[in-house]
Amino acid sequence: MLRDRRIVFGVTGGIAAYKAADVVSKLRQAGALVDVILTDHAAEFVRPLTFAALSHRPVYQNLWETTGEAAARHIELAEAAEALVVAPATADTLARLAQGRADDMLGAVALATTAPLLLVPAMEHHMYEHPATQANLRVLVERGAVVVPPEVGQLASGIVGIGRFPETATILAHLRALLGRGGDLAGRRVVVTAGGTQEPIDPVRYIGNRSSGRMGYALAEEARDRGADVLLITGAVGAPPPAGLCVETARTALELRDAVRAAIVGANVLVMAAAVADYRAERPADRKIKKGSAAENADGSLTLRLVRTPDILAETAALPGTERLVRVGFAAETTDVAANAAAKLGGKQLDLIVANDVSKPGSGFGTTTNEVTIFHADGRVEPLALLPKAEVARAVWDRVVSLLAARGSAQADGDA
Repeated sequence: MLRDRRIVFGVTGGIAAYKAADVVSKLRQAGALVDVILTDHAAEFVRPLTFAALSHRPVYQNLWETTGEAAARHIELAEAAEALVVAPATADTLARLAQGRADDMLGAVALATTAPLLLVPAMEHHMYEHPATQANLRVLVERGAVVVPPEVGQLASGIVGIGRFPETATILAHLRALLGRGGDLAGRRVVVTAGGTQEPIDPVRYIGNRSSGRMGYALAEEARDRGADVLLITGAVGAPPPAGLCVETARTALELRDAVRAAIVGANVLVMAAAVADYRAERPADRKIKKGSAAENADGSLTLRLVRTPDILAETAALPGTERLVRVGFAAETTDVAANAAAKLGGKQLDLIVANDVSKPGSGFGTTTNEVTIFHADGRVEPLALLPKAEVARAVWDRVVSLLAARGSAQADGDA
């Protein structure tokens, strides 16, 4: 997504300027071509040589240098940019951008470019919350800018408040989403589920599984980066969800069923990567079950009656208004992978099912890789090599895009 993309990166005069160096470094590592513009005040915090070394490209600063080359260069940068990132964006810079001032290199490029603008405000919390700063942000958003919200944390002043520079991964996630606006999923609404469910036994114990949610997260990120409007419904996971997504939480199978039913109304795609428990306790205890309590059997054992949870994905096939919904399932198996996947594909009336043997090295729960086989409703079977989960997600969405295109063509033929 970032490889060979042309990014103009403006660094302004706040203490968080030093953190911008890491963002530029990560962009370069991802293959982006990064042209850095430093304001005069930014250069007081971090020298131009730092950014030149990290970007492997010249750093631009003085619009008024004597050769006149900068006057032409700001137009070149503006026309080449696929995105203009300003990080950190100080209160003063936000005011200048809102006013349309072009008395330095960054302001001139901002006025001359048609590329989307990504702003990363970072400043003392009173400055951020001041009505003038908030008004300037509203003006810029109305003009189409995307704002990465600052975080709450300890600021340079030592005070804890809002205004902290976001993590690099958060900024890159918003940038990928911005660059993906024209992707092959643009205008599509997709629902992705991730993680495992936790079926309560009592207030402190539950029936669960080992799903990490990584595969579902990778699927949601890839859809976001291809322009989709993504709703991620996440169960129990150990990591925060990706940035730039709408996220809902559903801890149990029943909660997940309700969330999915509501979410797919008007959606184009449902990808069910969550590992839903097949059984739940029929009557969860309302207080912790203690050793020696009346809940125990005479021999000290404990009997739990388990009942089936709903088959959420199968149920969606019969819901009204979902006839054109592309539905993708996942099958984590330990034996008879092909037979079990084929049975689920037909039984749930899916378009695709992605199956893997979780007992194989590198393909189980909690790994960063996966070795899957994609089963199609038309009978095709595609085994994939062991791949990072991000690449598995890319392969799944490539096939979903083809299904959406075919479905759209069929509808157009029917309308004709």
